[in-house]
Amino acid sequence: MSTAARSAPRLPWSLVVPVKVLARAKTRMSAAAGPYRADLALAVAADTVAAALACDRVQNVIVVTDDPVPAAELAALGARIVPDEPDAGLNPALVHGAGRGRVLAPNAGVGAISADLPALRPFELARVLDAAALRPEAFVPDAAGIGTTLYTALPGVPFAPAFGGGSRAAHRARGAAELLLDGIATVRRDVDTPDDLREALLLGTGPRTAEIAARLPALR
Repeated sequence: MSTAARSAPRLPWSLVVPVKVLARAKTRMSAAAGPYRADLALAVAADTVAAALACDRVQNVIVVTDDPVPAAELAALGARIVPDEPDAGLNPALVHGAGRGRVLAPNAGVGAISADLPALRPFELARVLDAAALRPEAFVPDAAGIGTTLYTALPGVPFAPAFGGGSRAAHRARGAAELLLDGIATVRRDVDTPDDLREALLLGTGPRTAEIAARLPALR
């Protein structure tokens, strides 16, 4: 690689993180988490946002939520908060957040990242974003190979996420490049079930998730 290539500036990114109202979050963790379910959902989101903000490729983290509790806590970490508009489901909310990102940083790429990546490592996220910078649209499949944990679009490219059931296939069908890199396990390890959380804990979660997980008898 030439000196010029090594010194070329990296594309900055604005990442959109959707955060559910805590009363409706992590319902598949209800039995394992019991009275700590909302606390766990907030802890997972906070560790995800903190890791994204610590990534040097990320210029802005935009949290889309209508819940004042995570809004306040995630804003304190440095995220920008926008309401869930037009309140028509996940993908329209992400498009709304991405629009805010493009206003804040017109020359940055925009991405949507899952709020439940508590083991996320900033350097792994950086590797993925650098790879995404080479494609108009790209995505990372989840660890199960069914869903998606990250979707990106370059400046000037329409932002068209397809999150939801079977989103891996949906993003591939729309022509987004699938990023299957080595060494990005923490970008793919989303947490919906107790087994997912155990896997994330083995990878090493952020401190807030680890603290709540230690209180859960089902995970001891």
